[in-house]
Amino acid sequence: MAEDLIRYDTLAQEALRGVVRTVLHKIAETGLPGEHHLFVAFDTQADGVSISERLQEQYPDEMTVVLQYQFWDLEVTDDGFEVKLAFNNIPERLVVPFKAVKAFYDPSVQFGLQFGAPGAANDAENDEVELPAIVNEDKSGSGLPVRSEPTSDDTGLPETGSGGAAVIEADIVELDAFRKKK
Repeated sequence: MAEDLIRYDTLAQEALRGVVRTVLHKIAETGLPGEHHLFVAFDTQADGVSISERLQEQYPDEMTVVLQYQFWDLEVTDDGFEVKLAFNNIPERLVVPFKAVKAFYDPSVQFGLQFGAPGAANDAENDEVELPAIVNEDKSGSGLPVRSEPTSDDTGLPETGSGGAAVIEADIVELDAFRKKK
């Protein structure tokens, strides 16, 4: 297969991160509507992430925050978001660039996005393409894969029972194979 000089992997991730940006921007303006609430997982080591030393020690690699009842001062820019949350009754300010976001999930509607490592698709040492995975409703009840690391409330991403969500991987199809399907 020819080398992807257009970088579709990067473009797809940027477009889907735009979904996260748009949702957070709407919430910053009007608050969370209905039963919506969000789980946002991010890389705590990524450039531009700003969290306290205490949180950095507790979550050295990845952290998942829940935006539901007790968050305030949500500010969204083109590049990321800033939010204040309380951890063990201690208020903390988090700054998270969108490029650091690894997963976004709204369990009220069984929708989420999971992002791969930037540039992984064009890494010569990487045989598998890592693209964002889209989480949609799964009628089989297989459940959403969850992280094993603790999160801000030690729950991890929510496990779902019957009618839960599943990750649907995006596939890259060679143009010739696509034409033959038509």
